[in-house]
Amino acid sequence: MIGLLQRVSHGRVEVNDHIVGEIATGLLVLVGIEKGDTEAKVDRLLERLLGYRVFPDEAGKMNLSLHDIEGGLLLVPQFTLAADTQKGMRAGFSTAAVPEEGQRLFNLLVGRAHAKHAQVAEGVFGADMQVSLTNDGPVTFWLQA
Repeated sequence: MIGLLQRVSHGRVEVNDHIVGEIATGLLVLVGIEKGDTEAKVDRLLERLLGYRVFPDEAGKMNLSLHDIEGGLLLVPQFTLAADTQKGMRAGFSTAAVPEEGQRLFNLLVGRAHAKHAQVAEGVFGADMQVSLTNDGPVTFWLQA
C-alpha cells in the first residue's frame, strides 16, 4: 500500500464540478493499493499518516505530526500509483489490486481514519477527479506500508 503524502495549506477534490472533499492545513494523501495489500497494511499506513512528523515546531523543525496539529486528512484513491513503470514507454497495471479489492481497502482506510481522526475527507474511488492543492514547503513523502 502506497501513500504519497503532501503537506498542504489547502487541498480539494472535485467530481463533476462538485467539491467532494476539502481540507485546510494538513495532509493530502494519494493512495495506491497493490496486489497482496492487507488490512494490516491499511492500519500501518494510517498509523504512519497520523504520526509522521512533517509539520514545523516552534523552531521550524519538522517535529509535529498531523495528530499533533489537529490538521485535515484528505485521502485520494489513485490507481496509477501502483503502476509498474520499469519497462517500455507505457505503464503496466498488473501490480495494482483488482478494483473491487482496491475499493474495499480504500474504504476501510477511510473508515478507520474517521474513527481515529477528527478531520477526514476523501475522494471518490474510480471517479474522474480534479485534485487541487497548495503544497506547503513543498513537503512530499512516499510512504509504503
